[in-house]
Amino acid sequence: MRVAIIGTGYVGLTTGVCLAFMGHTVSCLDSDEAKIKALREGKIPIYEPFLEEVFHEALPQLNFTSSYSEAIPEAEVVFIAVGTPPTPSGAPNLEYLSQAAKSIGQHITRDFVVVVNKSTVPIGSGNWVDSLLREAIAGRTDKSGTLGFAVASNPEFLREGSALHDSLYPDRIVIGADEPRALEVLYSLYRPIVDQTFTPPNYLPRPETVGAVPLLSTDLASAELIKYAANAFLALKISFINEIGLVAERVGANIGEVGRGIGLDSRIGPRFLSAGIGWGGSCFGKDTAALIATAGEYGLHLPIVEAAKKINSRQRDRVVEKLLNELKILKGRTVGLLGLAFKPNTDDLREAPAIEIAQKLIDRGVRVKAHDPIAMEKFEQSYGKMGVVLCQSAEQVVEDCDAVVLVTEWNDYRDLDWEALAKKMRSALILDGRHTLDKDKLMRAGMRYVSIS
Repeated sequence: MRVAIIGTGYVGLTTGVCLAFMGHTVSCLDSDEAKIKALREGKIPIYEPFLEEVFHEALPQLNFTSSYSEAIPEAEVVFIAVGTPPTPSGAPNLEYLSQAAKSIGQHITRDFVVVVNKSTVPIGSGNWVDSLLREAIAGRTDKSGTLGFAVASNPEFLREGSALHDSLYPDRIVIGADEPRALEVLYSLYRPIVDQTFTPPNYLPRPETVGAVPLLSTDLASAELIKYAANAFLALKISFINEIGLVAERVGANIGEVGRGIGLDSRIGPRFLSAGIGWGGSCFGKDTAALIATAGEYGLHLPIVEAAKKINSRQRDRVVEKLLNELKILKGRTVGLLGLAFKPNTDDLREAPAIEIAQKLIDRGVRVKAHDPIAMEKFEQSYGKMGVVLCQSAEQVVEDCDAVVLVTEWNDYRDLDWEALAKKMRSALILDGRHTLDKDKLMRAGMRYVSIS
C-alpha cells in the first residue's frame, strides 16, 4: 500500500520505517527541511536501538519530503504523527494537528483515503479532524470527481528504547473508526504484523512467545481514550510504589522486596513497580495532564490521576532532601549525575528527571557535573546555559564529588569500578535513584549507599 506519514519524530519515523520494512511504499513528510535533508542522506535524527539497521533495510521503500503535494495525492493511508505539546492548562496544543488536517484536505486526490490520528490527541479529535478535512476539501477549486475519506484513530504504545521491538511484535494493535471500510484498509495495512508473516530481521528476532497479535477494532472515542487510560494506569503504578516506598522507609521494609512480592500476583504484575525518582519522558506527564484537562471539560475531577502527578513531582524533591540529610549543607558542594535521558536506550530529554534535579541543586548553590552515554549532545544543545558541567565519562563525573546520584539506569553504570571511583570522590556517597546498583558491592567498595525508597 501507499502510505504517507506527517511528522518524523519518534512515533512518525519509527512507524514509517517499520511499515516500509513490511513492504509498503512510505512517504515521510516533515516541515523541518534540515531533518528531511539529513534523512535523505541516511542520517537518523534520534537514537533508538536498531532503528538505523531497519531504516537502511527499508530505504528502497522510503521517501522523505517536506511537500504535501508530493506525499499526499497517491497515499491510500495518511498518518498524522505530529507533536501535541502541553499548554499551561495541561490540554494539548493542537496547532500542528490542525495544520496537518487542513493540508491533507487540500491535497488528497483519491476517491477514498484513510486519515489516521497516530498522535496522542484528546477524545473527540477524530471528529474535529473530520470537520477540518471537509472544510479544506469544500474550499478547493481543483476537485475532479468524488474525494472520499474516513478518519481513524490508531494510538501508539511504543516504549522509547524498545520502539522497534514494540512496532514489530506489539502487545496489541488498536484501531478506532466509525467507517467499516477504514477498518478494513487498516487491517490490510497491518496484516503482516497481526499474522506475524513477515521475515524478522536477524538482529531483532521474533520472540518465541509472540504469535498472532490481537487487533482491537472499536469506535473513534474509545480508541482515543484507550491511549490516555493506558498511560495513566502505568503512571499510577509507578507513583503507587513510590508512595509505598515512603511507608517502607519509615518502618524499615525493603521496597524492592515489597515490589517483587506484590508483582508476583498475576492480577498486578511486576512491571512498573520499581521505586525511585519517578517517571519522565514525552508521554506520562503530557497524557495524564491532558486526561485531567479533558475530564475537566466535562465537569469531572480525576483525583487519582492528579495524585499520581503530584507524587511523581515530589520524588525529585526527595533527591534534594536525601542529599541534605547526608551532607547537611549543599551550598558549595559538588554533585555528579549519572544519566541525563529520561530512561536508558534513548537520547530523549523531555521531562527527564535529571533536568529538574540539576536545576534544583544549582538553585541551592551546588556545582553539578553529569554524564550520559547517548544524550550529552542533545543536552548541550537544549540546556547548555543551565550550568551543568558535562563530562566524557563516569570517572570524570565522580572526581572530587561530594555525592553521586544515579538518575538513569544505563547498563554502563552497573559495572563501574566503584572501588576505584570511591577513592576519587571527596565524599564517597552514592544515591541510587533507580534501585539498580548492587548495594553490598558498593558498600564493600567503600561507598556510602543511599536509595530513594
